[in-house]
Amino acid sequence: MKPVSFHPSALEFIRMQSTQIRHELGEAIRDLQDGMSLGMPLSRPMPSVASGVHELRVKDAAVAVRVFYVTKTAHTIVVFHAFEKRTDKTPEREIKLAQQRLREMVP
Repeated sequence: MKPVSFHPSALEFIRMQSTQIRHELGEAIRDLQDGMSLGMPLSRPMPSVASGVHELRVKDAAVAVRVFYVTKTAHTIVVFHAFEKRTDKTPEREIKLAQQRLREMVP
């Protein structure tokens, strides 16, 4: 089972979410740890952030949440950005922030 490394800001955001959101994210991350390849509608590639980056797509009755992660590192899954999705298209500021956080965690 691969370990997971969280950016502190992403982990804080996830911890503030509803029980349903946390549960669904936890199950998806556990599946990634077990080596499963997730696809739509739960996960999709995000090449606009960087090569190998994917986003988890989870929602409850009140909010849609996106969590960016990368599994291409040999020894760990890196969860580096999470945010509330309010528009159809991922805002450019979220992409830029995700790129910055990814550089902090995977030099």
